[in-house]
Amino acid sequence: MLGTPAPALFLPKIISWNTTFKCNLNCSHCYLNAQDKAKTEELTTTQGKNLIDQIVKVSKPILILSGGEPLLRDDIFELGTYASQKGLRVTMGTNGTLIDDSVAKKLRDVGIRKVAISLDSSEPIIHNTLRGTQDAWQQAVEGIKACIRNGVGVQVNVTVTQQNYADIDNVVSFSKGLGVRDFHVFFLVPTGRGKTISDISPAMYEGMVRGILKKYAASDLTVKPTCAPQFMRIACQMGLDTTRWSRGCIAALSYCRIYPNGEVTPCPYLPIALGNIKDKDFQEIWSHSPILEKMRNFDNLKGKCHDCSYREICGGCRARAYGLSSNYIDVCGGLHEPQALAGDFLAEEPWCLYKPTKEAT
Repeated sequence: MLGTPAPALFLPKIISWNTTFKCNLNCSHCYLNAQDKAKTEELTTTQGKNLIDQIVKVSKPILILSGGEPLLRDDIFELGTYASQKGLRVTMGTNGTLIDDSVAKKLRDVGIRKVAISLDSSEPIIHNTLRGTQDAWQQAVEGIKACIRNGVGVQVNVTVTQQNYADIDNVVSFSKGLGVRDFHVFFLVPTGRGKTISDISPAMYEGMVRGILKKYAASDLTVKPTCAPQFMRIACQMGLDTTRWSRGCIAALSYCRIYPNGEVTPCPYLPIALGNIKDKDFQEIWSHSPILEKMRNFDNLKGKCHDCSYREICGGCRARAYGLSSNYIDVCGGLHEPQALAGDFLAEEPWCLYKPTKEAT
């Protein structure tokens, strides 16, 4: 059946909270365009706890404490403890460079179950170039080792670019040797500093997704393409079991992002401001945002995505559709208000090579 899922399905299962603009690196593909000094509008500790209280009234999702670099927030362990005590499953997205044994133990003790650490190459020079810091690779590797030594789960995130396209398998192999079992392979979305990088072509993108699924679907590792909703369509075409995954694009359905100043957006790469938790309760924003309501009705998708028989399990990347239809707008200087949108978040996925047919999935 095509159209709109039952309303009861719309509960947040994952929320990414950009807790700070602060960062100690200068990554060329940063979607937040994080700065080395926090902006004054970041949520305070009290406001952060109020956000957590608002979230638990709606559901008990995975809460990703992200940034910038979340470990630069003085109160990050206090916020992590509070979220854990409220019943949220707390994880962290970090560049890993600030994690030693002491920090890893604190992460474990406050209830942070897993950290996602970025590692963009098996070669230090490539990772350091992408991250804008000379020792970023070695520090990230030491952070991974410290977490594993102290019982904190690690997921390695790798962002695919022209510079590291041929190195992804090496990253997985190297990280596996450190004890990592979970990997997310991110495909660039044209936001933040990422809009200035020469991305891989749509054909390379499709080929890499297919190669990842072919190589790792039956392995003892979890290797998932991310910001690549077409992986569900490709998995179906390959005859793979897709029940281990949910829909390709989950923005607005079971996922959203909290910006450092409290604004809610559909995902970290889609900069549409839906409402601020300082002014409006999260439950009100999640349940009644007109933007989210449009995204939840698959009949609103346009072009190939509207006609595609895989739209229920894929949906296309709404952020990529928006970013490319807005001429690579740098969204990180300010959020886009719904009444003045720069692009079309319902447009067809611009990087999908698939030509829809009327066949059922």
